[in-house]
Amino acid sequence: MANVKNAIIKFNQPNDQIIGDMRKISGFVKIHNFIDIIDALDLEANPRNSKVGNVTNEIQDSIKLTPELLPFKTKGVLLAASKYEELERNRYRISFEDIETEGILDGGHNTLAIGMYILCSAYEVVGMPFPKGVSTWRDFKDVWTENRHVIDEYQQMIRDAQAANKELPGNLGAYVPVELLLPVEPGGYEAEAAFRSNLFDICVARNNNVQLTVGTRANKQGYFDTLRTLFAERNPFLEKKIEWKTNEGGTIKIADIVALTWIPLSLIEPVKDEAGREVAHPAPNTLYSGKGGCLKSFERLMSSPDVTIEPSNGSRHELNNTSVLSAFKVAIQLPELYDYIFKMFPVLYNRAGGSYGRITAVKKLNERKTKTSPFLGEKIETLSPDGFISPLVYGLQALMNVEIKDGKQIITWSVDPKPWLEKNLGAVVESYADVLAPWGFDPQKVGKAPQSYTTALRAYKMVVAGIL
Repeated sequence: MANVKNAIIKFNQPNDQIIGDMRKISGFVKIHNFIDIIDALDLEANPRNSKVGNVTNEIQDSIKLTPELLPFKTKGVLLAASKYEELERNRYRISFEDIETEGILDGGHNTLAIGMYILCSAYEVVGMPFPKGVSTWRDFKDVWTENRHVIDEYQQMIRDAQAANKELPGNLGAYVPVELLLPVEPGGYEAEAAFRSNLFDICVARNNNVQLTVGTRANKQGYFDTLRTLFAERNPFLEKKIEWKTNEGGTIKIADIVALTWIPLSLIEPVKDEAGREVAHPAPNTLYSGKGGCLKSFERLMSSPDVTIEPSNGSRHELNNTSVLSAFKVAIQLPELYDYIFKMFPVLYNRAGGSYGRITAVKKLNERKTKTSPFLGEKIETLSPDGFISPLVYGLQALMNVEIKDGKQIITWSVDPKPWLEKNLGAVVESYADVLAPWGFDPQKVGKAPQSYTTALRAYKMVVAGIL
């Protein structure tokens, strides 16, 4: 495999255990040994990205104030590597060949705290101010990589101080509990494939103390990979704003994206999940009021052997369904269209005879100083409650076609949606606007009511048919 990452790890007081095809080396590893590990790895194999906060601060305090108790106060770090070489003096050269599966399976916050401690100590000793704005693993790793020379300089100063019987701030000799999972027979293809296929279950089980979210689990399985690639090709700016992985950073929640994706996905015949149960399409109003349920249904959909396949090496699932792929290609335009409807609805509502600014929910919402669209973050004049907008976005389904090609359902746009909206959204809004009054102009009631979605969809269809 390409992009193989290597590190050398030295254990103190190691315990070597073998059960079946799995080998576990457990023991204590000095903090300075983590420099090699952090150089080699990110947190791709970990279900979440770690964040700087009280947990990481407390770990750093323990390293600094009570290093002798650190091995007993933390469960440490769980590593996994498919290839390794046993060296002298309890050292192992480990190779992380599939960094989406191997690497740091558990203990991301411990690793971040250790890395922050090393960096802070290095900056203190060389007399440099620590960079501001480090709040996530990604921020930390960028600073680590850009200033790696500071760590080298710090390590050399430690060696010089030790030779002169002096002490420097920082304690890179403190011990951290580490478990290293390895295949019993490194180099054997079947053994390594079986080894990787087990790592996801182990990773999920080890992280159950913080309850993996559905989105985290789905990302770990690779269920978002195709969507992410399509977003990156169409709009890299938008793709970077989506938080595909928990704590990765990003202003757009993955649940918001998945909920929109169900608009075209609902046009495809239901499939059966990995347990053989039919995956029902989420109700239209869950686009607003049940995004967590949309995410669960998406995970079940993507787990279907009719939708994705799991490579024999145990890596991430790959999309293998042309119908779902076609729905994804339509779905990647929906955030942009949502923003357009969000921006234009107040204007078109007033044009249809309403008084948008007098609606209580609208008035309260627009007390905010910053007014931007939900996805692209563009400045707009008037904010709208999502409960008013979601039915109109769902109605875009009326602009989608289901074609049969080679026996497969293919979802396409029947028209270019943005120019169509620019010409026809006013007529749609005029028909849809009447739905607000029966619900007392309460956006939650509007957003949760199934009638709002049928009204919006009917309005689109009537405009398409030339009736409005």
